[in-house]
Amino acid sequence: MTQAIQSQIENNHVLGGVHHVTAITSSAQKIYDFFTNIMGLRLAKLTVNQDDYETYHLYFTEEDGKGADMTFFDFKDIPKGMHGANNIERASFRVPTDASLDYWTTRFDKAHVKHGEITTKFGQKTLEFEDFDGQQYQLISDQANTGAVSQGHSWQLSNVAAEHGITGLGPVFVKVENTDNLRLILETVFGFRYAGQEGDLHLFEVAEGGNGAALIIQEAHEGDRYAYQGYGTIHHLALGTTDPETLKYWIARINAFQLPNSGLVDRFYFSSEYVRVAPGVLFEIATYTPGIGALEMAKSGLGVVDSYEEALITSGFWIDESKEQSGLGLSLPPHLFPGDEATKARTAASLRPLDTSDTHRDRREDELWTIEKVVERKAGVPLEATK
Repeated sequence: MTQAIQSQIENNHVLGGVHHVTAITSSAQKIYDFFTNIMGLRLAKLTVNQDDYETYHLYFTEEDGKGADMTFFDFKDIPKGMHGANNIERASFRVPTDASLDYWTTRFDKAHVKHGEITTKFGQKTLEFEDFDGQQYQLISDQANTGAVSQGHSWQLSNVAAEHGITGLGPVFVKVENTDNLRLILETVFGFRYAGQEGDLHLFEVAEGGNGAALIIQEAHEGDRYAYQGYGTIHHLALGTTDPETLKYWIARINAFQLPNSGLVDRFYFSSEYVRVAPGVLFEIATYTPGIGALEMAKSGLGVVDSYEEALITSGFWIDESKEQSGLGLSLPPHLFPGDEATKARTAASLRPLDTSDTHRDRREDELWTIEKVVERKAGVPLEATK
């Protein structure tokens, strides 16, 4: 890979690392069951795609909504996707120790989840696995992590042992034909540092670096098939910025570099900008604070938090409904779904069975689900009716 041009980014605007990853699933019900009953993450928000009411959007996170935001669309009638060149290939989840990977190997065996062997990448122990769609993930141990400490905590109602639970997102893998061009963009535009190479993998870090602030770029080789999006593939990845003010800096910066981008998009749970960095590869920059609409709700006293100051340090998922309510039913941010738009969205959702009524159920004594149980569960049928 060739040497990239360097550029200066103001210290208070440096990106913070991986914010969330959004993927495509064949079934909202099955992905809900897989993540809550096998992976031990909580459903933080149930809503719809803000551009397509016939598509659910599910957000999964750890206990406090501060580290492991993995989200899913279930686009209607979309075919199975294909992994390959020019694609975001794999998301990672952080676990506390190397021993955690042994724990998860045993858990995956019992749950019949397809997985590989524990290996080492860039000095970190990892364990690759797949879900029922062939969506690709890995667990990464924080035991040897030298970057920022994970801010998340294992979901307290999960039957995953607390000392081994998922606490955040780790490196995201991106496979492209033109690694030189993507390196130039990562270093020059986004402020990443090149941190090493292992075979066809190239590690890039930003901010404090480490497991939570890294991307791994993989070289596509001659003869590799081209990826295409569908269920079982990743739609986009998001990098974090502090708040709406720092997001304005990034919008101006990306415009200055003339990269294709969306401009400001307020998702309520956070505010964002989307930018195309390579063919088939979509990045997002998202705020760690709630989005502009959510902060305005809090400022007006209409949110469930007590003050605007509290809203600034609260997950955006829990501004329009409390942490204890979230995920039980469809949530539609009022400024994005006014009047008839909310009615249309609720009507569209009512025609698509999905049961999340047990999202706050205490699972600590539950028997571990198998992947077969996840696949066999009928959409929209309450869990107690399946026993």
